[in-house]
Amino acid sequence: MNLGGYADRLARVDLTSGRVAYEHINEDDARKYVGARGLGVKYVFDNGPAVDPLGPDNLLCFMNGPLTGTDVTMSGRMAIVTKSPLTGTVTDSHHGGWSAARLRWAGFDGLLFKGRAPKPVYAFVHDGQVELRDAADLWGKGVHETVKTLIARHGDDTSVIAIGPAGEQGVRYGSFINENDRASGRGGTGAVAGSKQLKAIVITAKKAIPKAKDKDAFKTAHQRALAVIMDEATVTSPRKGGLSVYGTNVLMNVTNTIGALGAKNSQQTTFAAAEQIAGEKIKETILVHDPTCHACPVACKKEVETHGKYAVHMESFEYEPAWSLGANCGNDDRDAIAFMIDLCNDYGMDAIEHGQVLGMSMEASEKELIKERIDWGDTDRMIELTHMVGRREGIGSTLGEGVQRAAEAFGDGNLAMAVKGQSTPAYDPRGLKGMGIAYATSNRGACHLRAYTPASELLGVPEKTDPLAWEGKGRLTKLLQDLHAVSDSFDLCKFSAFAEGPEEYAAQYAAVTGVPTTGEDLLRIGERIYNLERYYNNLAGFREGSDYLPKRFLEEPSTAKGSEGHVCELDLMLREYYEARGWQDGVVPESKLKELAIV
Repeated sequence: MNLGGYADRLARVDLTSGRVAYEHINEDDARKYVGARGLGVKYVFDNGPAVDPLGPDNLLCFMNGPLTGTDVTMSGRMAIVTKSPLTGTVTDSHHGGWSAARLRWAGFDGLLFKGRAPKPVYAFVHDGQVELRDAADLWGKGVHETVKTLIARHGDDTSVIAIGPAGEQGVRYGSFINENDRASGRGGTGAVAGSKQLKAIVITAKKAIPKAKDKDAFKTAHQRALAVIMDEATVTSPRKGGLSVYGTNVLMNVTNTIGALGAKNSQQTTFAAAEQIAGEKIKETILVHDPTCHACPVACKKEVETHGKYAVHMESFEYEPAWSLGANCGNDDRDAIAFMIDLCNDYGMDAIEHGQVLGMSMEASEKELIKERIDWGDTDRMIELTHMVGRREGIGSTLGEGVQRAAEAFGDGNLAMAVKGQSTPAYDPRGLKGMGIAYATSNRGACHLRAYTPASELLGVPEKTDPLAWEGKGRLTKLLQDLHAVSDSFDLCKFSAFAEGPEEYAAQYAAVTGVPTTGEDLLRIGERIYNLERYYNNLAGFREGSDYLPKRFLEEPSTAKGSEGHVCELDLMLREYYEARGWQDGVVPESKLKELAIV
């Protein structure tokens, strides 16, 4: 392989036989799909869209990009790519920390797992080798104990990516948790691993920064990118505040003020006690440390410590789970929220989906659809149900199917705030219209990270748009989806896009790989990746009419100041979006596949 940045080494692990085979990366695939998310999706696509997500034939990929582990700012993320047991779509879920860099330093671009081990195992990755080791003593253990045990066994220069009891028990939103608290949360990747009896990935490596093809060009490109990230005009600047001072939870008060913070299962669009669980209050009361990831000066993670009834020391108190387990459930107890986020991490399950499951159950209880009494803001009951889901006990077995399946089991699927089976995150599309089209057209089910339109609607990046206007949001969503498909394939933190644009990305990619590249070239690659994902979903059965929103967002107007009287005009945005994409009611035509050299 002639491209810089890559280790040019993949491990294909047959869990059924225990055999490990090593291979090079196809250079044409690397040029077309880059790495991480893009290349992982290509491998999952080639494996076939008809597989059972929880069957042995499903492929589970842990992928880096060509910038991973380098000096590129915010280059410490890893993509886990597979077919989702929650949605039935292709999914990729990312985590930060140090495991991605260590995987590259250990000599790999990716690990691909298939089959089912006859007994629990973990993969030990080191010095260009992968070994399967017995994990019988770890099966049934929480993530925290698993990480502690494996660090003690393999040393401090080690990252552990593990599942907990939720993944083992087949909770459909079971997650991989990296280094105790960094979640590859969405899509049920942990449940896929549980079905394969794969407990953890353990990576040991010393720091070994990959060299760029063009060192001088990289120095210039890196300095330019770092300068815009550190610029005080951006929310990424540690000197300005924002993400560095308050973390992602800086968004709680902002979103609440404009009437776009769903509360009580999105029956409301503001939460009266939002200030009590927002980043500013967390800093004032329970914040103890600001940890960071590989090559990141922003340090958005917020480590907290609580005492008393809900005593816990955990990382980190982030916006999405704080909303989901807080405002969404009518809960303003920040100590209890911290405790539950940590509990979700220990069980290894998506805290966003779990909070939505609980909120939906509270509304179902309120409407007497279920016999169980689950009151709004009842933190002790929420914690009890978290244990029941993690162990698949009692009603927890139903809730562990995810919010859509559980709502349907309770008799009213409309109570599920979900798209394609995955719950919506912390932005109500009646107050942030761009999120409506972004949720509906996300290839992995409802997601704020496929196209983070609040960057434009709230922060003015790449340009300021009116959060209550639907016009232009289809085109904006298409642009951001393509851009984020590329950044996820490098794999860079999403927050880099709050400062950097396609040209900054292109300059660094070109310097590292040696491939002359423009910003326009990268957006074309992003478009190819997004269309490949959509084509996979089309083949998996997601055809016309698959892009939708819960009726509540379309038919129940907001009553909150800032968005009062608004619903989400999805149909109008969809027409604009499909025109920009060149799709036919959500289906990729053959002409588009040929245009993008997918077929």
